[in-house]
Amino acid sequence: MEIVNPAPQPIGELLLHRGLINTKDIDKALAFQQQFKGRFGAILVRIGAISEDALLPVLAEQLSLHLFDNNELPAQPEAILNTIQLSGLPSAWFQDQRVLVWEAADGVVQCVSRNPIDSNLQETLTAAYPSHKLSWGIARTQDIENALRIIQSNAPGEPQDEIAHLRELAEEAPVVELVNNLLSQATDESASDIHLEPQERVFDIRYRIDGVLHLRMTLPRDRFDAVASRIKLISGMDIAERRLPQDGRISTRASGIDMDIRVSCVPGVNGESIVMRLLPKERADLNLDAMGMESDHLQQFTRWINEPHGILLVTGPTGSGKSTTLYAGLEKANDRTRKIITVEDPVEYKMSGITQIQTQSDIGYSFARALRAILRQDPDIIMIGEIRDLETAEIAVQSALTGHMVLSTLHTNDSLSAFTRLLDMGVEPFLVASAVRAVLAQRLVRKLCDQCATPATPAPSIIKAAEAVRTRGHELFDGQPCWRVARGCPQCRGSGYRGRLGIFEFLEVTPQIQETIMRQGSAADMLKIAQQQGYRSLREDGLIKAWRGFTSTDEVLRVTGLNEGLEIF
Repeated sequence: MEIVNPAPQPIGELLLHRGLINTKDIDKALAFQQQFKGRFGAILVRIGAISEDALLPVLAEQLSLHLFDNNELPAQPEAILNTIQLSGLPSAWFQDQRVLVWEAADGVVQCVSRNPIDSNLQETLTAAYPSHKLSWGIARTQDIENALRIIQSNAPGEPQDEIAHLRELAEEAPVVELVNNLLSQATDESASDIHLEPQERVFDIRYRIDGVLHLRMTLPRDRFDAVASRIKLISGMDIAERRLPQDGRISTRASGIDMDIRVSCVPGVNGESIVMRLLPKERADLNLDAMGMESDHLQQFTRWINEPHGILLVTGPTGSGKSTTLYAGLEKANDRTRKIITVEDPVEYKMSGITQIQTQSDIGYSFARALRAILRQDPDIIMIGEIRDLETAEIAVQSALTGHMVLSTLHTNDSLSAFTRLLDMGVEPFLVASAVRAVLAQRLVRKLCDQCATPATPAPSIIKAAEAVRTRGHELFDGQPCWRVARGCPQCRGSGYRGRLGIFEFLEVTPQIQETIMRQGSAADMLKIAQQQGYRSLREDGLIKAWRGFTSTDEVLRVTGLNEGLEIF
């Protein structure tokens, strides 16, 4: 067999020339390699400098090897099992070495491994197939793992306990690489969350991308405990505790980006469900224009942030981008002439020039207690992560009435429901009417992929609804409509969407609305008053984005639901 020799140019230089890593990554990887040994490419993945998906094409080029994708691997496990039996080696050895073998139609034995240039591996397989020519290749770890799992479940007569024992011995280093590659891959795909969900025999790894979960990997259940233990260890959790929920935090580097990762672990029937929220330490998108806020909403929001006192609320469900909007507002208001203090649980993004306080509920340092303390810090603007209870709401109101601008979030479905929520908490109506100056409600919709989005004419009812909004005086419907629909292509991984933008509704508390709040009028009464002042709903703002071709009408309806104006749609 002709032994594969690596190309003269080191993999680090190739990656550096292509802009996939920087010199600091190389120095860090070299120091790691000198101390712990190992393959340079694997170390780069392990330290979070690059994802495996970005590394493998360059590695295949360097080694002059074929990079197999999942579709090129044998669809039937018998093809691999028969070739394994032909070798005379136990199936456990192939599981241990993480190598796939199968005989191609031309009689060549294809060998796919994570480390195909390992001389011991090459010599062993050369001796095992003396009458065959061997052809070597590489593949993604998850594709190899999926194939090995299928082989394991179909391998006859081998004790599963022994295979599990061998795997456990081999996984100490690979599990570190697997976890780091999960983080890097999720970062490359702009995922906001990673979900690890154990089932009876397997566990699924799903990424939340643009607000929608996508299955990325399914691994054998016996690997889950090692992966879970690794995540719990680096996030500061108790590895031995499996009966109670735990929260942790990781500060790391993934795919060349510094990340703060919030980790939640909750016990389930089949094991612990783990969710990791990915928070880049530096956000380039903390810009209200880039987030999709229309010019009229932007003008209103900016004006109220710069008011000397009052409460500005941002409402919406979990994951709707409320905190990001508040951070963008603080960035806009941070002109270094005012004292800005935030009280958060947890602090999601660190900002310069702003005092940020992390609450600690386990020691009694709650939102309310922190707020009492910071009022003695002479603040001009106070940002409260969330108003959760009456005590916090009352202190926020008192702060607003004593000359402070208070920004906070509230979990409600729309802007009009914010007043009802505060009243339900127990805040007096006259205090709500006096303190709250404006409410912004928002959602996130997926943006159409520019590579594959296709022009299309929506249903007549949707066109009619858009025209109704346009005739109410919204000049934002400018030019000709550019309705489009999602199709799907490799660039967007078949989803038809790439990225997200916000849709908003903004309600200013005018004297008429104040009077309605004080007499505890209905939301319908406030809606009539608001519409006379130019208010538009989330769906109407979404239609503006769809009219311009930024998103699809299907996406707007998916996010805003069917309860608003059901007869129209």
